Amino acid sequence: MDTRRNKQLVGDFFTALNEGRLEELGDYLAADVVDHNKVVHGEPDEPGAAFAAIAVQLEALKPYHATVEELIAEGEKVVARITQSGTSSGAHPRMPVPTGRAFENEAIFIFTVAGGLIQEMRCVSDRLGLFLQLGWDWPTAD
Repeated sequence: MDTRRNKQLVGDFFTALNEGRLEELGDYLAADVVDHNKVVHGEPDEPGAAFAAIAVQLEALKPYHATVEELIAEGEKVVARITQSGTSSGAHPRMPVPTGRAFENEAIFIFTVAGGLIQEMRCVSDRLGLFLQLGWDWPTAD
């Protein structure tokens, strides 16, 4: 396990997101990556669903940008503290009509890396701040 290589992989993943290179996600994410974040409400809970969820998120929040503030690695885990920003500029399952409002918040990702690819992702972010800044309705229990 090379923690430097793992940190580079995660940094490169965020660079690809920032540059909108979605066709290259397979260079960073395993085909069966498990995303515990649930970026999109109703996202399938199955390996590989993260690819579609990331595409939806980036399209709805253009221009999206993640600034990696710090990367910490130990063994197969890489923790990334980022500041992310974007604008509600496209349809999103949580807000079908864009508000045109911008956001900036902090998020902490925990990635599991194996075989040179991200196998698993977890994230904690300021979703209340995100919803308030974007003018989105807070989800209610069904």
